[in-house]
Amino acid sequence: MSDELVDRHLAEVRDADAFDVAAVHAWLRDEVAGLPDDPPEVRQFTGGASNLTYLLRYPDRELILRRPPVGAKPASGHDVLREARIQELLQPAFPYVPAVVATAEAHPVLGSDVAVTERLHGTILRSRIPSALDLDAAAARHLSEQLVDRWVELHDVDPLATGLASFGRGPGYVERQITGWSQRYRAARTRNVPSFERVMAWLEAHRPDDVGSCVVHGDWRFDNLVLAPDDPSRIVGVLDWELATVGDPLMDLGASLAYWVQADDGRAFRMLRRQPTDAPGMLTRDEVVARYLAATGRSVAPDGWRFYEVYGLFRLAVIIEQIHARDVVSASRNPAFRWFWLGVHVLHRRCLRLIRQAGR
Repeated sequence: MSDELVDRHLAEVRDADAFDVAAVHAWLRDEVAGLPDDPPEVRQFTGGASNLTYLLRYPDRELILRRPPVGAKPASGHDVLREARIQELLQPAFPYVPAVVATAEAHPVLGSDVAVTERLHGTILRSRIPSALDLDAAAARHLSEQLVDRWVELHDVDPLATGLASFGRGPGYVERQITGWSQRYRAARTRNVPSFERVMAWLEAHRPDDVGSCVVHGDWRFDNLVLAPDDPSRIVGVLDWELATVGDPLMDLGASLAYWVQADDGRAFRMLRRQPTDAPGMLTRDEVVARYLAATGRSVAPDGWRFYEVYGLFRLAVIIEQIHARDVVSASRNPAFRWFWLGVHVLHRRCLRLIRQAGR
């Protein structure tokens, strides 16, 4: 049942994203032991808005192939080889990471870097909890608590012992994030979205020092978690490590909670919801923060948390605008991205409201 729910988000490969399956299969047979002679059935996952993700379905084995979208350069979060290396180093200390089975730089057939991993079987939640899962309020609460607990477990991983320390750049992570995301927004901005200059100035003026340094995921949310086939309230895998790095833990928390839309949020913000965080029993944003701080022993004052909240919303606006800008120049050719600019306006208004509430 679980894989069937996930497979609802599989479709025929879009023409713009197609590749020579037989040639890729021939390469994989040299890299991965035990593959059959015949090429796999290939389907494309429709839920992502960053790297292109495909299912390679063999008779007794399924693999996941990831590569950058058309027109993207691997100097950014689209670097699938960097992502694969992080997974290889992290898996011994954090067993929820899918195993990497093959990588290639500038693959001659695909025309880009590529990484292939084992498929983790189970359920991936999207905007709503499917009725077939029968996940009641108590189970939903347990699942959201597990999301926080696995997050804490990730942040407890020792970057030095795992070899991941080299992915960080040392102190100054908060400053680099504010500067970097501001530069990205200005570079991506199209004519139909706000300037965000007031928000960027406020973040720069109120940025705190780093509170620590740990392995951060950068996109921790339900549609990147795999739930056990026999128990949808238990997490068995974590996907999409392309934004992972070594950085400030509270910045990771703020970034991901921008996606945490709850039932009492305003109508416009609820239209951006892409995960079932509004379901009965789910923790609220405040409860997520409280559970995380209690488990880690960290602390932050309510007025101090406002910075991380605004940062997360601004960062999400940048990501959405980057995708929208790529669509404007027809690099993505995905009709789902055409109206993303409206979400940028919603996030801008929410940032300004939080800044006004901060009164500083």
